[in-house]
Amino acid sequence: MRSRFLGATRALAARLALTTSLAMLTLTAPAQAEATFQRIPTQYIAALGPSSATSGTDAATWGLWPVDPGPRGVRVRNYDDLKAAAGIAPAGWQFDANAWWIEENGLIMEAPSFPLPAGKYVVTGGREATAILTVTAPDANGAQGWSLSDAASVYDVTHLRCRAALYTPRDGASCTPDNTPLSRFPMPPSEDMPSINGCAKQDYQVLIVVGMMVGD
Repeated sequence: MRSRFLGATRALAARLALTTSLAMLTLTAPAQAEATFQRIPTQYIAALGPSSATSGTDAATWGLWPVDPGPRGVRVRNYDDLKAAAGIAPAGWQFDANAWWIEENGLIMEAPSFPLPAGKYVVTGGREATAILTVTAPDANGAQGWSLSDAASVYDVTHLRCRAALYTPRDGASCTPDNTPLSRFPMPPSEDMPSINGCAKQDYQVLIVVGMMVGD
């Protein structure tokens, strides 16, 4: 979720562009409906669910960081400074003591926005796979469908080196970032985010968004 993604996203854009301008790519679906790929500043999706899933109805539990939250984060070791500033980070976002996020390098991050807006996102994990993530509008019960094109799974479009976890107090216990085991950072791709005393933890998978599909 930082500069190390730039090379991957630039290479991806070049592959997507091929014989067209880097700004747009026209794709033809099996039904002959045309859709246009429009590049956007890189965004990030926090996704839940089985990594093997290719579709689901739980996109309402997924969030979106419209800007990279890493450079806007606060290191765990500077949590006292964040408290002294009434929870307002230097980047201007508000820390929520009842629901806070940490990434793989030990940075406290701002929360993503929920739910994930409906639309067609071009997503990648910065590896081989690129797919179109289609997210529907919430139904009457608030459920939101999603599906990935080309038989891609969530794992296929997850950036494995990027981690995010939501921490909330467990049964009224004290749950604060200063209890975070700093020796666990930076996190290798094979490990989940660390457990923290007094906290319940929810690990999220992170997808890189490099564009949107429009006009289909």
